[in-house]
Amino acid sequence: MTREGGQGGKTSAGVVVPPPLIFSGGLAAGVLLDRFVIGWTTSLSGMPRYLPAVLLIGIGAALIAAALGLFRRAGTRPEPWQPSSALVTGGLYRYTRNPMYLGMALCHAGFALAFASPTALILLIPVIAVIQYGVIAREERYLAEKFGTPYRLYQTKVRPWL
Repeated sequence: MTREGGQGGKTSAGVVVPPPLIFSGGLAAGVLLDRFVIGWTTSLSGMPRYLPAVLLIGIGAALIAAALGLFRRAGTRPEPWQPSSALVTGGLYRYTRNPMYLGMALCHAGFALAFASPTALILLIPVIAVIQYGVIAREERYLAEKFGTPYRLYQTKVRPWL
């Protein structure tokens, strides 16, 4: 963990829409499109659909909770529209730079399965693109400006997603 660093002028990553709203918006749009417009459903029912759904949601929620705990222990805010006071690179962050977004993507996929919504699953692709280019890219510019070399070295060692 690295404390305040750099001389950057930005106070936050400048993310306009909270990432959970991006994921939940994509999920809701897919489910609503399937129910009221397209009419798609999956033929999977019962255990073949719910078991993987519960597993995906459980793993995703665990990733999010663990990452939030690391931020809390570091004394920094997880919201990308708030200033960062510390660079978190331990725990899950040794394996992925974005465990919260990975967790949200897994939850999205799990809920899409639970709701039998192929469209919601398909919409996960553009949702991830929006997260990558509209959120992560902004966060990475901000963190590189704020923490400088420590963050750039971290980027070379740890993948953005998996």
